[in-house]
Amino acid sequence: MTMTAINLASLLCSRLCHDLLSPVSAMNNGIELLADEHDPEMRARCIDLLSESAKVSASKLKFFRLAFGQGGGFSESVDTEEIREAIAGLFGFDHRIQLGWMVDDPVMEKQAVRILLNLSLIASDALVRGGNLDIGAEGNEIVIRAEGRRLVFDEQIEATLLGKTPQDQLTPRLVAAWLIYTLIKERNGDLQIVRPEPNVLLFGINLM
Repeated sequence: MTMTAINLASLLCSRLCHDLLSPVSAMNNGIELLADEHDPEMRARCIDLLSESAKVSASKLKFFRLAFGQGGGFSESVDTEEIREAIAGLFGFDHRIQLGWMVDDPVMEKQAVRILLNLSLIASDALVRGGNLDIGAEGNEIVIRAEGRRLVFDEQIEATLLGKTPQDQLTPRLVAAWLIYTLIKERNGDLQIVRPEPNVLLFGINLM
């Protein structure tokens, strides 16, 4: 079975819904609590919960718009400050992950942006107890380094990044890795995955 546009859209939508379920559910809970609560202090807490959940939802949508959709409109490039803000917003509210940004170019072409964002998503997911996520890009090269007290990098995700997962075995959890592999392949590029230390994960990408 080969991947069709419908299969891909279905997997991406499933991943998007999974990631948005938590903040949207929190908003729903906050509205229900607010409707039944009359204590001013508790109502203020409910409003804070709603505000934070709305910010998280908006940040996730902005990230996925760039990572999966037609971010940046129909232009072939994206402002790198917009990319940085999207990544920072994905996990910036609880300060669990600290972002290091080493990208000097003012813009990046859209295909490289999708690769960078989806790989950042995978790297941040591996930092299950938080840590540092450092991102660098120059020309056709992208480097992402994740370091934390505990790193969990799924073997299936690694296999999918390297093109070793059959398309009929893809799941929403693996779709970002498959998208990265496909985009790199289209550019005749290569991806290197290195674990120099138990708590460090490195990705290196070279695009032709």
